[in-house]
Amino acid sequence: MSADVRILAAEPGCHLFSGCGFEAPTIGMFFPEPWITGIPGTTGIDLYLVLLLIALGAVLLLWSWFSKKLSLVPGRRQGIGEMLVLFIRDQITRPTMGAKGDGFIPLMTAIFTFILLMNFTGLIPGLLPVNSDLSFPAMLAGFIFILTLIIGMKKQGGWGYIRNQIFPPGMPKPIYLLVTPIEILSVFVIRPVTHALRLFATMFAGSLLLAVFAYGGWYMLNVTAEPALAALSVVYSGAALLGYIAFFVFEILIMAVQAFIFTLLASLYINQSLEAAH
Repeated sequence: MSADVRILAAEPGCHLFSGCGFEAPTIGMFFPEPWITGIPGTTGIDLYLVLLLIALGAVLLLWSWFSKKLSLVPGRRQGIGEMLVLFIRDQITRPTMGAKGDGFIPLMTAIFTFILLMNFTGLIPGLLPVNSDLSFPAMLAGFIFILTLIIGMKKQGGWGYIRNQIFPPGMPKPIYLLVTPIEILSVFVIRPVTHALRLFATMFAGSLLLAVFAYGGWYMLNVTAEPALAALSVVYSGAALLGYIAFFVFEILIMAVQAFIFTLLASLYINQSLEAAH
């Protein structure tokens, strides 16, 4: 949620039973004013950039904490870090790449934790998930796309990689007239675009829904109305609050799932670059 929604910048006294209608939050909440202004040559530092730096710093601190004083017999702190690494290995890299994926475990672990903490910035009161700004999921998806190209061309050769992507083996040659344009569009356009959009759309929609619950709960609370109506407004507002809490908890799960899905797809795409199709 944005600070605008949390602060609930509505007309004073505009609540249920007060004669004014409810105005739902709009996508304008995703375009907040710069946090830090007065920097020469700039319009200020964007909120999302600040949150990105916070998430990056949190990732570095987290893994510094996990890896502090490593030992053969792990303590609780090291054990938590190892559990996360094993989770990435057993649920992401091994199922998609096999044993050869072990070399990518550090990268996949970094991507997962980074995206997770970028999503979690939306749980801070007044703030938004970094990935509710399309530019950041696009940056991550672009990085994975370029990485797959580099790996694929290194392993299979430049033309070999492209050939294996756009000319699936085992088909009659006339079929390639139909299949090849589809494969070009799928591999080089649809794949990176959907990789970014999936993460962005989920974070965007979740933040907007939480904002609706928060704004609606505030609107329905009217303790200055007639006693009976005031009591009814408290019931309505309480229901909205319960809905907000329930969805807030659900959103935490969604944030973790989206980090997992993005990382799983990244591992899958890298695997397709490691080996030529047979």
